[in-house]
Amino acid sequence: MSGKVGILVGGGPAPGINSVINAVTIEAINNGLEVVGIYDGFEHLMKAQTTFVRHLTISDVSRIHIEGGSILRTSRANPTKKAEDLQNVVRALKELQVRYLVTIGGDDTAFSASSVMKVSNGALRVAHVPKTIDNDLPLPGGMPTFGFETARHVGTELVYNLMQDSRTTNRWYFVVVMGRKAGHLALGIGKAASAALTVIGEEFRKERIKLSEVCDLLEAAIIKRKALGRNDGLAVIAEGIGEMIDPKELASIPGVVVETDPHGHIRLSEIPLATILKREIQKRFAQRDEKINIIDVTLGYELRCARPTPFDIDYTRTLGYGAMRFLLGEYEENLTGGMVCLDNGRIRILPFEELIDPSTGRTKVRMVDINSEHYRVARSYMIRLTRKDLQDEEMLSRLTRVARISREEFLEKFSKVAEI
Repeated sequence: MSGKVGILVGGGPAPGINSVINAVTIEAINNGLEVVGIYDGFEHLMKAQTTFVRHLTISDVSRIHIEGGSILRTSRANPTKKAEDLQNVVRALKELQVRYLVTIGGDDTAFSASSVMKVSNGALRVAHVPKTIDNDLPLPGGMPTFGFETARHVGTELVYNLMQDSRTTNRWYFVVVMGRKAGHLALGIGKAASAALTVIGEEFRKERIKLSEVCDLLEAAIIKRKALGRNDGLAVIAEGIGEMIDPKELASIPGVVVETDPHGHIRLSEIPLATILKREIQKRFAQRDEKINIIDVTLGYELRCARPTPFDIDYTRTLGYGAMRFLLGEYEENLTGGMVCLDNGRIRILPFEELIDPSTGRTKVRMVDINSEHYRVARSYMIRLTRKDLQDEEMLSRLTRVARISREEFLEKFSKVAEI
């Protein structure tokens, strides 16, 4: 086989990236191919620059599979915004003599990889390895995206520590967890740590929500917790809820600036959702002459470059091996590009076309199925206001005493919460 293998990483970091690089490099070299590691995703290729690369050897990668981060770094550079950028990417790869390309990333990187493959007109064979701690790519058999299990493990430990602090100091924690569209990571952490409450965007069953709707849910849970005799608690909140709130409403909040990234997404890292929710809930309790101590925390950056767990090391080495075997022609010989995944323990290549949502033209997103046993079990152990609470006169009486409002006022204010 002629040509070199190029490897690049796009999007946010996730545990296991280096393990993919390790497996691809070793398998390529063992099959007589040279490997070019491309720094910073598509960023430099879009400018037709070919100097931000390194030739990888087995000794370069032999022990990196156990480390977090990415030895090739990463970026969110988007080559699909301009036709010229796509042409530059293809031109730069040709100059580097890259015939086979392995991209490691999430839905945006998958879309970019597919676009580059099409523009190359058969000059490139592309294998995309799905990576995201959000777990929101539509993989077969319910397999997680790599990095998710490590992020959930580390996040659960951190949340558990905060829960112990919460109980010890009689305070609440609002913990916002990364996840742009889907609430998998928030739900996974909240369920594993047994948080008092987890709130994900899928529960609202609509595209746009108001900040007040989220606050009503949180306030009702705190009131119920108090009615049950506890003044402490921890709520895990999916970051993607910030994207569901009207940008105009967010922009009207003092100190909040709504910006977008190169892929057109709101920069959720710039939206202090946990702080916004904390301040609103504290204001509501202050209106009842009651003070509530809430600490706001955002989890995400602490999880992305964690050292991968054995599951993610095992998983990513298999995906990296599968990517290289696909490029060598072992799987789906007639395909020029696709996403590498595991289906019932076997490597499978999903054509890029199958990943595209025809209604949006973008990569499909896997959301939390709120009708699944996984979600229903998590929900069963949360402290949330329910219809049963409102129908139980004794419980309703306790709730109204804590809320310091009449039965009628409580029902008017919180009946909708019980339907979420």
